[in-house]
Amino acid sequence: MGLVPAAGAKVCCQFVTVRGMTTDNNLKSHHSPVPSIASQLAQVHRQVAEAAIAAGREPGDVHLLAVSKTFDADAVIEAVQAGQTAFGENYIQEGVEKIQALRAWRSEPAQSGQAALEWHCIGPIQSNKTRLVAENFDWVQSVDRLKIAQRLSEQRPADLPPLQICLQVNIDGGANKSGVSPEEALALAQAVSQLPRLVLRGLMAIPEPAPDDASARAVHERTAALMAQINAVGGLPQPLDTLSMGMSADLAPAIAAGSTMVRVGTAIFGGRGQRD
Repeated sequence: MGLVPAAGAKVCCQFVTVRGMTTDNNLKSHHSPVPSIASQLAQVHRQVAEAAIAAGREPGDVHLLAVSKTFDADAVIEAVQAGQTAFGENYIQEGVEKIQALRAWRSEPAQSGQAALEWHCIGPIQSNKTRLVAENFDWVQSVDRLKIAQRLSEQRPADLPPLQICLQVNIDGGANKSGVSPEEALALAQAVSQLPRLVLRGLMAIPEPAPDDASARAVHERTAALMAQINAVGGLPQPLDTLSMGMSADLAPAIAAGSTMVRVGTAIFGGRGQRD
């Protein structure tokens, strides 16, 4: 016979037994299911395509770089399985660990025949980290000093393809930002373009948040104009063809201004700690 509450006592919880476990009927989760990386990646691709079409451009002219910083290798694998191949890492040691983990995963027989992955270093680089970058990454988008470019050139292994380079430009003069000034970008581009084992591809910019899309587009158009000016002067082995600009908040205005590569993290992988 079960226990009977004493007279006047309040029953505050109801319990049921499910598969041998006692659970509280009154406890209900208020958390919505976390969307899958695949579904969020598909949504971002739709946003990129819509922004390109609205700007009168072909969707295929804008490449998506999935920024996987702070997310583990399993999250990257989920994105790879959904078709993503290009990933950006801000933190060099963390990025190298993921590159090695994905390399091991892709060496398994079940993963044969997949498209090659492309790893972009998009964070600041200290001199003592250049060898790690040169030996592991395919692109570096954050070069803003000739010294760093020289070290990358010297340390790029001969058996790897040339390292693809973007110069990071401090296009709006942010006091605490990395990046070469627009006035010094041409000289740096000319110097970097002559270094062996490197191929200078374009410019990368991270402007301050803008109050509206029109303001954001105006700043991005300055980066596009700077690249056009560098190309017009000539003297480079090949014209610059990459404008890496635009993130989740300013994706559409960046594409309207001519971005060829957008860098998106949270909209694909979720908020930090969301998948713990």
